[in-house]
Amino acid sequence: MPLKKFSFNVIKKDAFARLGQIKTHRGNIDTPAFMPVGTQATIKGAFIEDIIKSGSQIILSNTYHLMIRPGVERVKSQGGLHEFMNCPLPILTDSGGFQVMSLSKLNKIDRNIGAIFNSHIDGKKFILSPEESIKIQIGLNSDIVMVMDECPKKTNDYELIKKSMDLSMFWAERSKKQFGSNPHKALFGIVQGGLFDDLREKSINSLKDINFDGYAIGGLAVGETQKEMFKVLDGLKNIMPIEKPRYLMGVGTPSDILGAVRRGVDMFDCVLPTRSGRNGLAFTWTGKINIRNSVYKSDNKPLDQNTEKFGLNRYTKNYLNHLFNTNEMLGSMLLTLNNINFYQELMTAIRKHIKNGTFEDFYNKYSKIL
Repeated sequence: MPLKKFSFNVIKKDAFARLGQIKTHRGNIDTPAFMPVGTQATIKGAFIEDIIKSGSQIILSNTYHLMIRPGVERVKSQGGLHEFMNCPLPILTDSGGFQVMSLSKLNKIDRNIGAIFNSHIDGKKFILSPEESIKIQIGLNSDIVMVMDECPKKTNDYELIKKSMDLSMFWAERSKKQFGSNPHKALFGIVQGGLFDDLREKSINSLKDINFDGYAIGGLAVGETQKEMFKVLDGLKNIMPIEKPRYLMGVGTPSDILGAVRRGVDMFDCVLPTRSGRNGLAFTWTGKINIRNSVYKSDNKPLDQNTEKFGLNRYTKNYLNHLFNTNEMLGSMLLTLNNINFYQELMTAIRKHIKNGTFEDFYNKYSKIL
């Protein structure tokens, strides 16, 4: 049977909010979609079977971490990332650029060579060019590949952001050339330009000229306020290609997601639900709960009585408080599952309300609570 080609279809719009579906040869992805983050070929504290059971239809893994450990050749030797981590879902891999800037001990950017950096693990020297990033992602056999970009820290320095954006566009063109043509995989461009609307517009126009399968919005979730982020999205919502998926990278909180969907975004990823779960913070439909708080020592109700998946409603807040305050790993596992499940319940509700034309009512009810 021939492999299914990558495609995206907008099914319905409710103002700027979009209900859609991405088709890949590994399965379909209903959008708006949230991608749990499997940084090092694992979603920390969760079995992939439970990630699937939560309703997740795609996950993200990190090129930077995987190129350092275990290395792309070791993953290739088992057939690719899906086989390596026993994941039948589609996988999106980032380019490694963000981690080079934020994690590596020393790094130097050379326009022609790429990023020259030392591993944050052992100091070993690496060179990551746009071409090498694409080769690594193809070697990992991911389904959605990201171009290599430079992701600078938040700054009001216009010239610095412009220089960085121009570099990212140059690298995007090189990434596309290296990727070539593969109808069964997708290559996404990344819009840069910081908080400056004119640079964002120039960036998306440059990417449209190159022509990608989808368009990500990078350079956010780097310290700006939610209001600043939404202003950037407002500036982009009318000029991004309608027929291609839009991916807001590294975002975010439930209210971030609601606000971004309201501005036309289709895809999200963030470590927040899993990292928060490991540290005792639970997301629920009535708001966030810090389960370490002593008030829960006498609370014999579950986090959410209506959540039957994974048997989570069998565990009381009293018990979860005990697990975290005695550093038992089961607590982290249970809250990780709770949070991933909540995020997928949120995305399911968002899609339902877009379909029914009631997203604005849903947004108004929950954007301040969650």
